[in-house]
Amino acid sequence: MSSAVLAELLKNNEQPIFQAWLEAQRQAGIRVDLIDEHTVQDNSRELLRGLTVALAEGIDDINAPQWKNVKSTLERLSIAQSRQGFTPTETATFVFSLKEPLFDLIQNHCDDPLDVIWSATRLIDKLGLFCMQCYVSGRETVIREQQESMLELSTPVVQLWKGVLAIPLIGSLDSNRTQIVMESLLEKIVETESDIAIIDITGVPTVDTMVAQHLIKTITAAKLMGAKCIISGIRPQIAATIVHLGVELGDVVTKASLADAFQLALKELNVKIVSTTR
Repeated sequence: MSSAVLAELLKNNEQPIFQAWLEAQRQAGIRVDLIDEHTVQDNSRELLRGLTVALAEGIDDINAPQWKNVKSTLERLSIAQSRQGFTPTETATFVFSLKEPLFDLIQNHCDDPLDVIWSATRLIDKLGLFCMQCYVSGRETVIREQQESMLELSTPVVQLWKGVLAIPLIGSLDSNRTQIVMESLLEKIVETESDIAIIDITGVPTVDTMVAQHLIKTITAAKLMGAKCIISGIRPQIAATIVHLGVELGDVVTKASLADAFQLALKELNVKIVSTTR
């Protein structure tokens, strides 16, 4: 009964409730630096019309088929605002600001408004919580994308010489970063047709069994692509740790510094650098 009453009220008073809702949003504070008035109006009108259609078929379960379009609208808006810089409160306010205009409408047009107001309250609360869920999901996606971008930026593969690549690693190595390191290195090996890849771990604070295993995986993948790997940046404490852990690096050549590794790489390629004096 409440569902039908609300649907009828929204249908017969679309423009008044629309204007009252816009005013409520303005009073709550519209982020004019992030969204323009025209977009706010379009979003509000789209949601109101979706609510009118959905309410005509039932209000008890917003997971019912008739609420699909409403939820789709809210999901799109919430995820967009999570990317645009809106706060969770500002995103939820878009829905919750509809309460007061809707309650005023019910009180002015219903003989017994309490039951209808209670139904409207439950509905707006459910839709507001759904907005928050979508916002959080959108923020998690943004954070994950930013982390992946930062990982890619923190693992540059540079060409030191024709046939010689270097990848300086800074910070800890985990499974996700190892995968990015491996993919970046293999792509560069194919692109430059390099024969030697220097993996510099000077900036890796600690080397444990897990880090060593990640390095071995990367080295093995490079070997399959026809490139020989040299590990540089082996400090005394790291060497002692590797020995203590009993990690076998196989036939992998290690050097104390990137310069030493580069000299070895040039030697492997039969390249001689001759200094000239003036």
